[in-house]
Amino acid sequence: MISRIREVRKAKSLTLDDVAKRCEPPTTAQTVGRLETGMRTLSLGWLNRIADALGVDSSVLLALPDQEELPMAAILDHKGAHALEKEQSVFQPSIEPAMIALRVKSSVGDYRTGDDVWLSRRTPDQYAAALNRDILVPRPAGRFLFGRLIGREGDKIQILPLGAGSRQQVVKDPEWIGVATRLVREL
Repeated sequence: MISRIREVRKAKSLTLDDVAKRCEPPTTAQTVGRLETGMRTLSLGWLNRIADALGVDSSVLLALPDQEELPMAAILDHKGAHALEKEQSVFQPSIEPAMIALRVKSSVGDYRTGDDVWLSRRTPDQYAAALNRDILVPRPAGRFLFGRLIGREGDKIQILPLGAGSRQQVVKDPEWIGVATRLVREL
């Protein structure tokens, strides 16, 4: 079993210590590092603890034998494209159990026509972690609101729709929200 813990941790810009402190119960950065490198056996218990600490489904942390991977050719930063120091691959994104999608029919904000936005469903106790993120909010009669979560006061959340000149919308705590986690775009 090949672990993708390091990939996911780095994609979320977290240090080993950050992940260690987020574990329940907390552990050490050294232990997380050993789990990442395979120096320590990644049991199902550890897999679930690390996944919870990273805020992902445990399946995201595993590279499966039948899962296609794409070899990475270079790294792009502010100085341009550079060769890799060691061989790396990009894995197909996995679909978490509570994910939903949104298709963009006409451009608005940073989203372009044809984009697919993958959203992770969250419950009210998880709304605070979605502040300043783009979210989808269900409304009565099969309607939805999509915009930036800018605040929460008591049982109400404040959303700023993405269109130019849009006004803040206040919604009494919905049953769930979908937080944008991945953008799929054809170039």
